[in-house]
Amino acid sequence: MTDDNPHSSNGSSGKSWAAKLLQVFTGEPKSREELVDLIQDAEERDLIDNDTKEMIEGVLDVAELKVRDIMIPRSQMVTIDKSQSVEAFLPILIDSQHSRFPVVSENKDHVEGILLAKDLLAFGFGMTEEPFALERVMRPAVIVPEGKRVDVLLKEFRSERYHMAIVVDEYGGVSGLVTIEDILEEIVGEIEDETDHNEDEKADIRKINKSRYAVKALTTIEDFNDYFDTQYEDEEYDTIGGLVAHGFGHLPQPGEEVTLGGLVFKVTNADKRRIQQLQVTLPDEQTESSE
Repeated sequence: MTDDNPHSSNGSSGKSWAAKLLQVFTGEPKSREELVDLIQDAEERDLIDNDTKEMIEGVLDVAELKVRDIMIPRSQMVTIDKSQSVEAFLPILIDSQHSRFPVVSENKDHVEGILLAKDLLAFGFGMTEEPFALERVMRPAVIVPEGKRVDVLLKEFRSERYHMAIVVDEYGGVSGLVTIEDILEEIVGEIEDETDHNEDEKADIRKINKSRYAVKALTTIEDFNDYFDTQYEDEEYDTIGGLVAHGFGHLPQPGEEVTLGGLVFKVTNADKRRIQQLQVTLPDEQTESSE
């Protein structure tokens, strides 16, 4: 008797990666370490791809994080003073390109509310005849403690339909802010939008001036060597980002620098799991020979 189902001869071909992954978990892992090992094994057996593996690991990581681990620190908060006029704070909105802004009085410890940039559209396009008043358009600020679990906050973001929370320390002082995007980036990696990079930045290697270059971390070491006439080994690492991370000996933060083979590598963009973008500075002698 023949089977008309084209997938019956290979039942696994019609299964989703999640179904395949469940097959791997028949051993019922007893700890997080065992679960991570099973996920790694699933990738090695081509049941899931690397992106899926990293996403699952991101979910596991989020379950162990506190808000203080991912928040934007107080010093980096872009705020609007309640007493400012539209003309005064509009350049701040344009320059930062954010969509939400804490509104403060006196200082950052006194957050009065949250301004959504889109709420200004009605006034900018004459959709209302009412005079602009910041108090009428700003939304209530949600306050969360530093020690709040990130996975719990994500559930609240989704159920309560808000996207930003102000983080306070044990004394009630503002220590930073956190957004739903910050949490999602812990799971799926860096989220870029159309304002993050211009057309020139699409190239893996882009010249800034005669001695400095912007280099994507995923640039292969082979391509990097071809471009800069260097001799970095590619046996252990495929990408320049992997080589540089090894040179640091830890996952570096933006702003950190390391010198490898005479070139200075500065991290300009990185998330919690990998380097995204580098700035490479050539030594003086190499700069002169390339001119």
